[in-house]
Amino acid sequence: MTHQWFPLTDRWRSAEAYTTNRRRVEDMALPSVMVLPLLVVVAAGLYYIYNEAMRLMSKSLVRNKVVVITDAVSRSGTESSHLFHKGGARLVLCGTSWDQLESLYNALTDDADPRDTFAPKLVILDFSNMDSMEDVVAEVVECYGCVDVLIFNSSMKLRSPAQSVSLNLDRNVMDVNYFGPSTLAKGVLPAMISRRSGHIVLINSIQGRLAFPFRSSYAASKHAAQAFFDCLRAEVEQYGIVVSTISHTFINASDPLPVDGPALKPNRLTAFFTKQLTHGVRPSVLANEIMQTVNRKRKEVVLAHPFPRMALYFRSLLPSFLFAVLAAGVKDSVLDE
Repeated sequence: MTHQWFPLTDRWRSAEAYTTNRRRVEDMALPSVMVLPLLVVVAAGLYYIYNEAMRLMSKSLVRNKVVVITDAVSRSGTESSHLFHKGGARLVLCGTSWDQLESLYNALTDDADPRDTFAPKLVILDFSNMDSMEDVVAEVVECYGCVDVLIFNSSMKLRSPAQSVSLNLDRNVMDVNYFGPSTLAKGVLPAMISRRSGHIVLINSIQGRLAFPFRSSYAASKHAAQAFFDCLRAEVEQYGIVVSTISHTFINASDPLPVDGPALKPNRLTAFFTKQLTHGVRPSVLANEIMQTVNRKRKEVVLAHPFPRMALYFRSLLPSFLFAVLAAGVKDSVLDE
């Protein structure tokens, strides 16, 4: 058996070449580690540019469209009215008070250019008076002969133990939150179906998907509205009609309270949980979400902070745990009282 011996010089050169090649491989591998962060940064940048472009295009997307807004004099309704009016939409503003509607009309038209915008039309609409709904539906449709976007923004809130709510009050809440919107939607559907286009937007509460104690009537009405418009979405999709629902936490129309000094700062953990549970949605944020929902034809939107979102998952995956937490909260509130 013969052995082949390599000169020491050749072996040294081979080792040096191996080391050089290894360094080259390591130098090439370094940029590959940075690929993922770069992709994330690029994706975030593209998403930001897309959102900004959609926001700037929102005016042209609603121009000349007939947009009906119920309870337009509320904070979120007023914010939405200003957005759609600036976008050149032909507004039909509904509310229960003629004085408030006229005040909103003046606020919209005073600073507007009549060459770029349309003067809104005003309609008295009170969902608690169901006997007037037939006339109201006819008046809304006759304003422009059709309805492109119907936004249900009205709502009646009630917080009380179930046994303390009378049957008449239950019916009143159901009229405003369920029977009224469903009746108006049925009234404008024939025109939408004949035109093979239209968009119905229900501004619903997250309590249409998750019930909280002391809000039995309110949550029941919101659940009913959610179910109705979920069914309607499937029924009218064949006609090119879009049905959207926006489920939000409560509307926080008040200004944030200032924090002065350590006396107003509780335990950090307690403060964090309190903020998550009580921080509502600003009217301007909701109005922007309504505009984006109309522009992008989104079918379902949940506008809530992480804690309410987690509660939705617990309701489906761990209902017993959620029920125990809610029951404990009721006991705590009784002790506080």
